[in-house]
Amino acid sequence: MFIDPHIHMTARTTYDYLVMREYGIVAVIEPSFWLGQPRTNPGSFKDYFSSLVGWERFRASQFGIAHYCTIGLNPKEANNSAVAELVMDLLPIFACKEGVVAIGEIGYDDMTETEDKYFQDQLALAKELDMLVLIHTPHRNKKAGTSRSMDRCIEHGLDPSQVIIDHNNEETVEEVLERGFWAAFTIYPMTKMGNARMVEVVKKYGTDRIIVDSSADWGLSDPLAVPKTAQLMLDEGISETDVRTVCYQNALKAYSQSGQFKESDWLTPKPVDHTAQFDGNSVLRGQNPDAKTLRDSVVIQ
Repeated sequence: MFIDPHIHMTARTTYDYLVMREYGIVAVIEPSFWLGQPRTNPGSFKDYFSSLVGWERFRASQFGIAHYCTIGLNPKEANNSAVAELVMDLLPIFACKEGVVAIGEIGYDDMTETEDKYFQDQLALAKELDMLVLIHTPHRNKKAGTSRSMDRCIEHGLDPSQVIIDHNNEETVEEVLERGFWAAFTIYPMTKMGNARMVEVVKKYGTDRIIVDSSADWGLSDPLAVPKTAQLMLDEGISETDVRTVCYQNALKAYSQSGQFKESDWLTPKPVDHTAQFDGNSVLRGQNPDAKTLRDSVVIQ
């Protein structure tokens, strides 16, 4: 079994869900993020947050995958102050809904003053609500941005054990671990962290507080990055126990602190009703979501 604790399923297809389940992914966490094109009004954020706690949760359940999310104003869109200020009013409403496990993903993109303001506002909200935090570290100036992100968390009185720092690489991992935060790694083709590099990180730093995820989104990404990295770790001599720790157990340990992320949700799931609908819309239309059946039913003309 695998958990992918950072994957943007809104950008993926139902076939992705089907194949992910076939490869052993039993639970996913979908962080709020930007959709490639900036949103121009707070209503679009409201609809997006609603889809994360509603439609997407339902869609995943139709394939036997437990879906959770994090709610936050991402740093890239935080620079639009006129919209960001109104989005901040939405966050407390959605942060307390069922299936929301953290405030996130929040942090820095270009490390502007505006990003810093809304990052700190959201850290204060997490502290007020006693919620976990998922941090997005910047693609540029990553080391400095990661250090400043952790500084801000400490300044706001957050316990490092309740903060997941994501998009780590070889230059950030040591400080993150030394300061007591969770260190998550995005396995994203050609950028961020490749799975071969991830193997070497685990060999060097062990498994304590290290988490593997995919961050699969609308870009060139792989929703099977977690099970593929797990297999490569096994092939490279890392023990099955250690692989399970970084590809399942640590994510469960970190996010179960929310009270929303429960192993029983997927170990003893409710039966899937393939005829179920969400607001009048069906994902499966009564079909059994079986990968072999689907492959066999494809007719090439």
